[in-house]
Amino acid sequence: MKETLLIKHAVGGRTFVDSSKHGVHYHIEQAADLWAFTVTVPPELDLANLLAWKEELNVFLFQEHEDKPTVKIWFYVQEQSVSFQANERKLAFKAKAMIEYIPHNYGYKL
Repeated sequence: MKETLLIKHAVGGRTFVDSSKHGVHYHIEQAADLWAFTVTVPPELDLANLLAWKEELNVFLFQEHEDKPTVKIWFYVQEQSVSFQANERKLAFKAKAMIEYIPHNYGYKL
């Protein structure tokens, strides 16, 4: 399975982090209905815009499988949970809710 993490401004807004392009490492821990994310970002990735919009972030995981359709998981970032440790290049935040769905099941079909 191939997994891609996207961190975006709002739903249709610009993409701040794309793990398939930016070479970031991430870890997700789930405890009950809360997901804790830690994302290590490379120095060339400027997070100033992301941090300016930290109260309006949406996070997506795309899980691509060879034998079944892609699964998209949409996480809603918890307010006031985003932090950045510049010396370690670690972005941390929590998600309080998520929706998992298969985009293939939606949209126009002939």
